[in-house]
Amino acid sequence: MTAAPTDIVAVDIGGTHARFALASVAAGRVPSLGPVTVLKTAEHASFQTAWEAFGVIVGHPLPPSAGIAFAGPVQGEALQLTNSHWVIRPALIHERLGVDRHVIVNDFGAVAHAVAQASPADFAAICGPDVPLPDSGAISVIGPGTGLGVAQLLRSSGAYQVVETEGGHIDFAPLDRFEDRLLAQQRLRTRRVSVERIVSGPGLQSLYEALAAIEGRAVEPRSDTALWTAALDGSDSIAVAALDRFCMTLGSVAGDIALAQGASAIVIAGGLGARIAGHLPGSGFAERLVAKGRFETMMRAMPVKRITLDQPGLFGAAAAFAREFTR
Repeated sequence: MTAAPTDIVAVDIGGTHARFALASVAAGRVPSLGPVTVLKTAEHASFQTAWEAFGVIVGHPLPPSAGIAFAGPVQGEALQLTNSHWVIRPALIHERLGVDRHVIVNDFGAVAHAVAQASPADFAAICGPDVPLPDSGAISVIGPGTGLGVAQLLRSSGAYQVVETEGGHIDFAPLDRFEDRLLAQQRLRTRRVSVERIVSGPGLQSLYEALAAIEGRAVEPRSDTALWTAALDGSDSIAVAALDRFCMTLGSVAGDIALAQGASAIVIAGGLGARIAGHLPGSGFAERLVAKGRFETMMRAMPVKRITLDQPGLFGAAAAFAREFTR
């Protein structure tokens, strides 16, 4: 007999926004994810008050089960968001939210759960063979956003395991003279330069400044949002060049991570992954990804895809709960 679906609350908590939705889970999967409610963390005193606000919006008591994705490490007695005053204490979730069962995963671990359970139609090819993701072996999941998220998905015999990592903090390795100069520039600011300082939303600013310096141009201060807009709409030629360099470096990093993880496929995710999707095929992304010396032939045979789900963090939070409690 097939067990009846369980209703849960799926939550994706970031430093700026917390996203909520009701989800249905059964047999380790997520049959459905309901409408999404987005709340600003700055407008709520705590996770508990935001949870209560979502309950008011829904208009009926919330299910006593939750899958929660959290933007930060999920170990310890108190989880602190980097860009928010919220502090979440996992031991008190039952008492404060009235939840009987819950799962908390890192936000990018949640994305890897989404990759594991999404359908083939939820992926778009970027480069490499346009074939489905493999049913066995390792898949590297990489996502530029506020930082650089990295996770490993392991599949075997119809089951899967998500390994949350801090791969975005590996050392940045320059591959040409411009990147030598970029690294030297970054070392004036910080002793150790990780790839996240380049391949992330704020990283475009570093690329822009280094390219402007080549031409001796003064850099006008502007927000990351304004710079990304100028890069994507083509209104600033140096910002466009910085975006091309961003895509190249993302390709290099993605290829390195795939080699390190023994991957047979790569999935690009993250908010910026969606925004730059149209630029990746025409950039140096694919060339840099496969340029791995003796392993170039292997890298060319590797499918590289983008997950196209609207809310992979929410879907993945629900998937993590389903895998834990309904298999």
